[in-house]
Amino acid sequence: MQIRKIRESDARAFLHLQKGLDRETTFMLLEPGERKESVAETVQRIREILAADNSTLLLAEDRGELVGFLAAFGGRVRRNGHVVSLVVGIRQAWTGRGIGTRLLEAVEAWARQQGIHRMELTVMTHNERALALYQKAGFQIEGTRRDALRVEETYVDEYDMSKLLVEERGNVEQNG
Repeated sequence: MQIRKIRESDARAFLHLQKGLDRETTFMLLEPGERKESVAETVQRIREILAADNSTLLLAEDRGELVGFLAAFGGRVRRNGHVVSLVVGIRQAWTGRGIGTRLLEAVEAWARQQGIHRMELTVMTHNERALALYQKAGFQIEGTRRDALRVEETYVDEYDMSKLLVEERGNVEQNG
């Protein structure tokens, strides 16, 4: 099992991974058949991620097959450039093997090198396995987004979670 940064040449396999995740789990955002991105569009998205100092996309690869990913998308302006939003997906046949832990450790190491202060994500409240993984990695629940998603005609709550990478925070003076 190898954790590595995505390359443009991974576009077709990465798109295949995402479509597979869309089919096999209801925990991802898109439903089966909803992902319309082409390979060329995926290449462009990879280029944009690779060009940004505060974004990355890590892949979990097993014997040449992509089995999981972790995307970290950085804020686009000065005020939120220190924040990355995470998206994690692991094929069901490879869950429970420590891949999620390794992806989170790798993205945290990258984030610290880049001077990222805050990592954040959302997780469906009933996704107990992912919730346990994130809490084990040091993420804390900040709040609940009620009826945030509609999955198979049922409204689903999500937790907002975050992990701060630097203990000390600067205070911003509030003008009233």
